[in-house]
Amino acid sequence: MATSTTTSAFSLSSSLHAQEINSPTTSSLSFKIPTKRPLLFNISKTSFSLYPLLQCTRDRNLVYGNNWDSDNGGFLSNSVVVAALTAEAEEAPEAMEEKPNDGVVGGGGEGGVSVTTKPKKGKAALPLKRDITRSKRFLEIQRLRETKKEYNLKTAISLLKQSASTKFVETAEAHFRLNIDPKYNDQQLRATVNLPKGTGQTVKVAVLTQGEKFDEAKSAGADLVGGEDLIEQIKGGFMDFDKLIATPDMMPKVASLGRILGPRGLMPNPKAGTVTTNIPQAIEEFKKGKVEFRADKTGIVHLPFGKADFPEEDLVINLLAAVKSVEANKPSGAKGVYWKSAHVCSSMGPSIRLNTRDMLDYKLTSNA
Repeated sequence: MATSTTTSAFSLSSSLHAQEINSPTTSSLSFKIPTKRPLLFNISKTSFSLYPLLQCTRDRNLVYGNNWDSDNGGFLSNSVVVAALTAEAEEAPEAMEEKPNDGVVGGGGEGGVSVTTKPKKGKAALPLKRDITRSKRFLEIQRLRETKKEYNLKTAISLLKQSASTKFVETAEAHFRLNIDPKYNDQQLRATVNLPKGTGQTVKVAVLTQGEKFDEAKSAGADLVGGEDLIEQIKGGFMDFDKLIATPDMMPKVASLGRILGPRGLMPNPKAGTVTTNIPQAIEEFKKGKVEFRADKTGIVHLPFGKADFPEEDLVINLLAAVKSVEANKPSGAKGVYWKSAHVCSSMGPSIRLNTRDMLDYKLTSNA
């Protein structure tokens, strides 16, 4: 049953009566509104149907009995019905071509049914590759490497330095896809690595301690040292530090900062080396380039291993230290092939795929 919202070839009134249809011999069709006549069919604002007319044509004696006066031209002839059907059929394709409004089912407008669409989440909310626009700089450096080719360690580091062409010094990043599922306790990965050549960043260390450890932390080079007063400052929004180290006796008081420090990755944790009694050693390690890493929910490890302006040899040494740390802290529940893929990139550059076998078997030269 076709519907239409556009102007028809003939005019229709809001309530149609068969007795008021004029003779088919006239040049035009008109529908009038009677006062006391039986309704043939009603017309809504958005649609109409001629099926009741056809049904009345076939069984007029059954519907209206002897009260139907066909001699006075009250009945619609077959030619008029055919003409009306033709006009409706011509308008049907136009109605099908109309596009519904966003989030509305049924054509929208007064007769449509509003349906609120749910917002997309996760990967479904990410833009498609064909919708992502790249800058001229990125398109140029993207030609430096082949998309699916696996490079050895030396070549990959060289391409990484060439792709770092922004005005600021970019960070060198490593991304390892491992064959683990972190939703299981025996397949979670969280550890630290000491980068021999440093991270190239100035790390501001804060220490939460009390008693005699207070002066010890200050002499070891801590930027901020405090106890309950520092905890109150953090609750008030103070976050001017990169690492927070705490002694075990302060952890019951630090627990109240979980909602503030947890999402930022600053909550002290024994696995990260930020809960310790040896405060001087912890401060020295983080100042020199100790980096914490963990596998995300998809089993991928993301960690920085230097700056793009480092010499190639220094970046290779730092990357191998990170690879050895990930390999040494392999979860007990990991089975099968541990390394799925490995990529390196600069902060604003394209990823470069590494040959994992060459990466694991790489041997440093004596002069490095």
